[in-house]
Amino acid sequence: MQGPELQRPAAAHPAQWVLVAPEAATDPPKTPDSEPMFTRLRSPSTGEATLYLFNSGAQQLFEVKAFHEEYHSWFIGETVQQDGRLLFVTPMDPLFLILYYLIKADKEQQGKFQPLDQVVLDSEYPYCPLLLKCADVKQSIHHVTEEKEIGSQKFHKYSQEKTLKWLKKKVNQTVKALKSNNISVGERVQAPTFISGKQITDAEEDYVRYAHGLISEYIPEDLSKELSKYLGLPELTGPSPEPPLKMPAQRHPKKK
Repeated sequence: MQGPELQRPAAAHPAQWVLVAPEAATDPPKTPDSEPMFTRLRSPSTGEATLYLFNSGAQQLFEVKAFHEEYHSWFIGETVQQDGRLLFVTPMDPLFLILYYLIKADKEQQGKFQPLDQVVLDSEYPYCPLLLKCADVKQSIHHVTEEKEIGSQKFHKYSQEKTLKWLKKKVNQTVKALKSNNISVGERVQAPTFISGKQITDAEEDYVRYAHGLISEYIPEDLSKELSKYLGLPELTGPSPEPPLKMPAQRHPKKK
């Protein structure tokens, strides 16, 4: 599937990328200034630049993953595109990215209530306020914040308690999806603590731990640890080292 071109410097040669995306990601714009747009935003887990896609009118956010194989090109029409990357575009809950700014503001402002448009601001990523335009954000923001309304204006501050409840629901939804798609997780989860001779099975804890790992890719490390405790997951410990092989007793020469 051929998608819109990524933004490139004016001096660069025109190029195209091949992407796989749902129709909602590339719907035609309703107005000339609301075309789908690739942009870099902060990763909600690390804070580093990550590529995302806003669909027409910035109503929905999509994560962009690039898969690259060496010595791979695409034939597009009658041209050869040397950049052989394949871009996968999948829906992304913007609340994860907003959560990054809520946690940051909570630390800097010591739990002060603020309007969301004063929280989701970033001089390095000027398009981050578009996150607030995504559909259902205003209706779902209460899952991760305490709210206070003064007059006609709403103020918010980060709530770890509500966030953990929301994340637990995400974990449960992920577990349900894994089971319904018959995805086995026992071997992947137990591999770090695998003990020879122990049969690998898909226990409920394995599903929860695996789902926790998937969700943790979209939240800061500290919050991931708190979520693990909230889910009641015991800490993983490495396998006990195998006892050293017994060396055969050395035979001392008999004294004559």
